[in-house]
Amino acid sequence: MAVRIAICNRKGGTGKSTVSVNLAAGLAEHGFRVLIIDLDSQSHCAAGLGIKPSAPFVHDIFRGNHQTLNDSIVLSDYPGLWLSPADPTFDHNNAGESQLQLDEALRQNKIDDRFDVVLMDTPPSQDQLLMNALMAADWVVVPFVPHFLSYQGIKQLVRLMHSVKLSNNPKLQLAGFLPTMASKTMKHHKAVMEEVSRHFGHDRILPAIRTDIRLADAFRKGQPVIGFAPKSRAAEDFSVLSQCIGERLSVREHA
Repeated sequence: MAVRIAICNRKGGTGKSTVSVNLAAGLAEHGFRVLIIDLDSQSHCAAGLGIKPSAPFVHDIFRGNHQTLNDSIVLSDYPGLWLSPADPTFDHNNAGESQLQLDEALRQNKIDDRFDVVLMDTPPSQDQLLMNALMAADWVVVPFVPHFLSYQGIKQLVRLMHSVKLSNNPKLQLAGFLPTMASKTMKHHKAVMEEVSRHFGHDRILPAIRTDIRLADAFRKGQPVIGFAPKSRAAEDFSVLSQCIGERLSVREHA
């Protein structure tokens, strides 16, 4: 059975798509069968994998076409990594009223039987697409840039997760907070990460992703950074993160 992981932050610019693509590639390198579901109509995951998105799209399920999800899935050039691409023309205001459409489509198409991990890249807003992801997810990873406004956004998202967990999805768990574009030498970054650790617990902080121009270069070339620049610090950071998440997946599988 697949573990469904939502990559969430209501604030934009935190690197959700970068995390989705590169964490997925890292997990695939560790032998997991990984599917990215790109719920953000910016369609950045397709760009990051060098895939030109074409119909059918994952957003078709929000038009009532649940059975098209399997047909939307394409294999990337990276072994063990598939993508259900976003529709760049989709209007998020037309996602319907149900918060269970994604979960129902995943079940109807038996996605959990085909993959080990389903990563859901979410839009930077509290809309029906984000709510569908939280309703379908087992775990949530929260990328954040270590500054004050991000910390406020984290607290808002945690409150939303708590509400979803209590009311509709009791299996939902926080996998952790992921510092992105992080600097160990910037006092403000260090202070914010320490505050997040103090407030939520040290074990909630995932291995940080440092600032590295090679991430942008890799995205522009349509490749995960682990393949594009395997000796870069970004590749090193995502390798460590992927190993951390992979170990948790293995523990869960044998629990």
